[in-house]
Amino acid sequence: MTDTTVPITTKKDWSSDQEVRWCPGCGDYSILTAMQMLMPELGVRREDTVFISGIGCAARLPYYMNTYGMHGIHGRAPAIATGLAVSRPDLHVWVITGDGDALSIGGNHLIHALRRNVNITIVLFNNQIYGLTKGQYSPTSEMGKVTKSTPFGSVDFPFNPVSLALGAESTFVARTHDMDRKHMMETFRRAHDHQGSAFVEVYQNCNVFNDGAFEEITGKERRSSMLIPLVNGQPIRFGPDLEKGVMLDGQGRARIVNVAEVGEENILIHDEAREEPGLAFMLSRLARGPHEPTPIGVFRAVQRPHYGEAMLGQLLDAQQEKGPGDLHELLTSGATWEV
Repeated sequence: MTDTTVPITTKKDWSSDQEVRWCPGCGDYSILTAMQMLMPELGVRREDTVFISGIGCAARLPYYMNTYGMHGIHGRAPAIATGLAVSRPDLHVWVITGDGDALSIGGNHLIHALRRNVNITIVLFNNQIYGLTKGQYSPTSEMGKVTKSTPFGSVDFPFNPVSLALGAESTFVARTHDMDRKHMMETFRRAHDHQGSAFVEVYQNCNVFNDGAFEEITGKERRSSMLIPLVNGQPIRFGPDLEKGVMLDGQGRARIVNVAEVGEENILIHDEAREEPGLAFMLSRLARGPHEPTPIGVFRAVQRPHYGEAMLGQLLDAQQEKGPGDLHELLTSGATWEV
């Protein structure tokens, strides 16, 4: 009889013996701590947990988790994780990536993992810069960004990672930031518990090459006025006295209003389980950058069969219909020739 009891663990049990090597003050430390503190609460075993990463500063995280893990190649972590999740559905598979790793060379792998609803949890550290390669602009850098690779200012229009994930039909999409450990832990918990593709963007400060990129909205004194909490089933309100809110105007566009002027009955009620992603996408476009009031929390959380379930169903159906497969028959079933 298999023992299904999960042993009680602590943060120390989930922390590896590797020296953490990020720049002092980097937001990655905060994210790592939140992850290590959360894992004992999830009721999972270390040997059933896998962290897979690509290339970049964020990609070091698997070294620091006392679990199975793999430091992959640039942008390919979602592809590697897809193979593992499908072949080993008993495992809890996390992908750790950055804005450059996931949205540049890895963009194709990312959107198809989300589209297929592969049962993996993707955490994207977004610092709007290439940190590991010393400060080049990234796919999320704002227009006009002056870097070593854009000395006259970037002319590229940046990706909005949440919008991208919603457009790729991810069934769980959320945003958090590295200055709020409690919010990070709860967001990661929700993502882990979701069956299917889960995508979490984390605003993460790179204090060496892009310091203060999110200070206007995540600074302690500004958060209540600049972060718009998304709480399922609740009116979307924010501000020190909840005096601001989000409503749909006469043309169906989301806009920020004064609650006293429009009435609370006109404030939009957040529905993360809404199957059609258009409203969540509209909320993701509410801010043009991290210098305007910005929604944070879970944008979308819907259920549909994930990729591994569908694949397993096909295999079982084929086996029931035709019986065990014949490898020799498979290999010689198509066009063959002798050399």
